[in-house]
Amino acid sequence: MSMRKLPVAIAAATLAVAPLASHAAPVSRAAAPTAEESELGGTLLWIAIVIGVIIGAVLLLDGKNDPVSP
Repeated sequence: MSMRKLPVAIAAATLAVAPLASHAAPVSRAAAPTAEESELGGTLLWIAIVIGVIIGAVLLLDGKNDPVSP
């Protein structure tokens, strides 16, 4: 086998063996038990709500009541 065909042969062998290797040993994955809810998740939600309300109020109450056409 020439040196040019060696990488192609290795790639073909890898593609042929990969599906067999993935089914060889089944792995059971279980979710880790959680003791309590994350405190940071609730806090970030409230911060996002407050920021959204402030941005909405600024956009609605910006005071630009100028007419568009002259």
